[in-house]
This record gives sequence, C-alpha cells and structure tokens, in this order.
Amino acid sequence: MALLVALRVSLVTLVLTGLAYPLAVTGLGQLLFPARASGSLASDLQGRIVGSERIGQAFTRPYYFHPRPSAAGDQGWDAAASGGSNLGPTSEKLRERIAAARARLELENPDAPRPVPEELLTTSASGLDPDISPQAARWQVARVAKARGVSAARVRQIVDSLVEDRDLGFLGEPRVDVLMLNLAMDRDLGRELGQAGE
Repeated sequence: MALLVALRVSLVTLVLTGLAYPLAVTGLGQLLFPARASGSLASDLQGRIVGSERIGQAFTRPYYFHPRPSAAGDQGWDAAASGGSNLGPTSEKLRERIAAARARLELENPDAPRPVPEELLTTSASGLDPDISPQAARWQVARVAKARGVSAARVRQIVDSLVEDRDLGFLGEPRVDVLMLNLAMDRDLGRELGQAGE
C-alpha cells in the first residue's frame, strides 16, 4: 500500500514539475517576452539570423568593434563550453596572455589613446559576454572609422546611440552590445556582417 502511494506521489510530482510547470513558464514567456523567450535573435540586412543579443561572438575584422576576449572552449566563443579561464592574478600564463593581447590591440589600434581598457584584455566569467563598456567601444572608434572610411565623429555617434543604461537605473553598468553595434554600423554605414562575426 505504501509503495502505491509513493508511486502516485512520484507520478503527480513528475507531471507537475516535469511537464506542467515548464510548459506554463515557456508559454508565459512566449506571451510576455516573445523575442527574449525565443533567444533574442538578431538578423542582418538580408534577414539572416547572425547571432543572439545575449551571447557574445568573435569579431576580428578592422571595420567591426571587437568584444572582450573569450576563454569559452579551445578557440573561445564556444557557447557549449561557457566558462572563464580560472587563471588567478598570480598566474604567469594569464600575465603572458594579457601582455600579448595588449601588444596586439595597440598594433591594431595605433590611433587609440593609451592605456588599453582592461576589459579588452581580460575574459568575462562566462566567456560569452555580449557587451562592452561605452569606454571600450569609444576606444576602438578610430580604427573602425578609418577601416570604413568615415569620420570618427560619425562612428562615435552610432556608439553613443546604442549605449544601454543601468537596469532600473542602478543595477549593472552602462554597456554596448557588440553584435547590435556592428549591425548598426552595417546598416548606417554600409557593409554586411559575415557569418560568425568574421
């Protein structure tokens, strides 16, 4: 008798927590926040999905803004292997990686002011952070403007128009979504975002 009661309780719990609750939350999410519940997908000028606003990706071309480095996966930017490098401040490997990143960024951005913003040298905890600070975006303006053949003022204007303020006015920091910024560059200044960010 006790076994039968335990089986019934298990079955009811399974149906409620394994089926009813997830379906209700998914349905509510689709109803209230359809774009976010579907992955916050972003499309290019041709309507092709090129990524998600919530998951960072690599951009390496000079006419695009670059994100923070990624330690997610062997090559970085692997959404299936989200995570940090777990290297601490005393790690020689971390110091070498930061020094190499600093040298590369200074070479790629010869007209940018010094020093290089720290966030462009260090990875985020997830390795997939889609945002950079407005300061890190503005630091890259000269390179992007030169590569696109437009004025730095025009590029800065686009950056400033996409700065997101703190959530509820006090949570987090001001930020710029790198994918949305690069899509805006293509839309406003002409060029097409390649697959996987190029």
